[in-house]
Amino acid sequence: MREVFRSKAALVLGWVWVVFAAANAADLVVRYSGPPSLAAGAVLAVLTALVFVTCIRPAVVLTDEGVLVRNPLRDAFVPWAAVDGVAVSHGITITSGDAAVRCWTPQTTARERAAAVRRGRSGSDGGALATEPARSRGEQAAAEALAGRTHADWVAEQIRRRAEAARPRAGAGGTGTGGTGAGAGAGEGPATVRITWAPGALAALGVALALVVAAFLA
Repeated sequence: MREVFRSKAALVLGWVWVVFAAANAADLVVRYSGPPSLAAGAVLAVLTALVFVTCIRPAVVLTDEGVLVRNPLRDAFVPWAAVDGVAVSHGITITSGDAAVRCWTPQTTARERAAAVRRGRSGSDGGALATEPARSRGEQAAAEALAGRTHADWVAEQIRRRAEAARPRAGAGGTGTGGTGAGAGAGEGPATVRITWAPGALAALGVALALVVAAFLA
C-alpha cells in the first residue's frame, strides 16, 4: 500500500503561489514590453522554482518495497530491510547503518511540540470539558495514543511499523547498509540506501536559471 505524507500547509502555500505565478506570467506575455518583462519573468520563475522544490515536491512516501524520501533536490530510497531506526527532533531522521536520511517534511516546530505536550497533559487530567459529549472507548483510546505527539511523530511511527512488519518477509540473502537482506527478489543484492538527484527539481531550477541568463543578456 502506498502512503504519502507531507506538510499540508506548505503544499497549500505552494499551489497558491503557482496559481498566482501563472496569472502573472500570462499578464507578462499579454503585456510584453521587452527587457523589463523578461526581468520580471525571470524573478517569477526563480521564486516559483524555489517554491516547487521546497513546498510542493518534498514528501515521505511509504511503498511496499521501502520508504522514499523526496527532499528538495534529492530522492533517498530506504528498503524496509535496511531501516535500522527512526528518530524525530525537528524533522524525521531514518538511520541505516552509518547512513542517515533526513526528511525535509513533515517537520515539528517548537510551538507544535509544546501544543502536543499540553494536549497530552489535558488528556491525562481528565480530558474534555464538562460541556463536551463523553468520548467512546475508541475515541478515548485514539486520543490517548496521539497525546503528546505531533504529525512528524505519527509519521515516524508509521515508518517503524511498516519496517517491522516487512522484516519477517525479508530474505536472508545478504546484509545491507546496517540492515538484513531485502526480499525484493533474487539477484538484486543486499538492501541498501539509494540516494539520487531529482530530475524534476533540477529541471525546474535549470529553466529558471535559463530565464535569468536570457533577461541578463537582453
